[in-house]
Amino acid sequence: MGEEKISFKEFLYEAFLLIVGCLLMALSFVLFFDSHSVAPGGLTGLAVIINYLFNIPLWLVNLIFNIPLFILAYKVLTKRECLKTLLGIIFFTLALNLFENFANFQITNDVLLATLTGGVILGLGLGVIFNINGTTGGTDLIGLILNRWFPSISVPKLMGVADFIVVMSSIFATGKIEIGLYSALGLYIAVVVSDMVVQGFYSAKSFTIISNLPDEISNAILEKMNRGVTILSAKGGYTKENKDALLVVVGKREVSTLRKIVKTVDPNAFVVITDVHEALGEGFKQIY
Repeated sequence: MGEEKISFKEFLYEAFLLIVGCLLMALSFVLFFDSHSVAPGGLTGLAVIINYLFNIPLWLVNLIFNIPLFILAYKVLTKRECLKTLLGIIFFTLALNLFENFANFQITNDVLLATLTGGVILGLGLGVIFNINGTTGGTDLIGLILNRWFPSISVPKLMGVADFIVVMSSIFATGKIEIGLYSALGLYIAVVVSDMVVQGFYSAKSFTIISNLPDEISNAILEKMNRGVTILSAKGGYTKENKDALLVVVGKREVSTLRKIVKTVDPNAFVVITDVHEALGEGFKQIY
């Protein structure tokens, strides 16, 4: 199957988001992290450590280390992903170089405040880039490659191992455990924020209901909540009895209503409630 074609308008849109993401990431590192030697994971976090030890500019370290990673990306990823990777590396390198002109402009002397602010900005930048399956190289590129084999795990989480190594390296480089703790905090905030951007702030609940009265519960849901119900075939592992399981997705405000319906119809029903980060289709957001 060939690659999905992309229109020029869509390409410009993705390129714009890539630039925005790169600017946010560069802003977080140059103005918040690097000035305090905080290295919140990633290749740029490693560049912060190298800059601390040898005074080599962040943009130069980023460019040098990304060359072999891009060669790997060229062999593993599609042409479209390779193009976005190349653009991401170029845009991020230029953004780091651009903001270095403001490196002496220290916004805050408070390391904790700098870490919190930098983590949020970094997470926003990463989230914007991940939303278009883009990358700026470094450990996020490694995460993107691994995500092809482990699609159920988000890219930010797959970056965790390499990021942990960078965070630990900051302790050995600076000789300060506090810097390592701040680095870990900045990394955690960035992962949480980027996950929120990728998965969306919207949250729904999924109900899996196993009952001896599936039709009655289904009818009650349709009548009182106007929600669709999917009937799944199930079999008890112990009893070996065939049963119908009901799958229902509702908004958070409807959780208590659905609970009451199930309890009223069948107090002995078995119910599993799980988080849904995004629901698309009839009754929810349109598929985009």
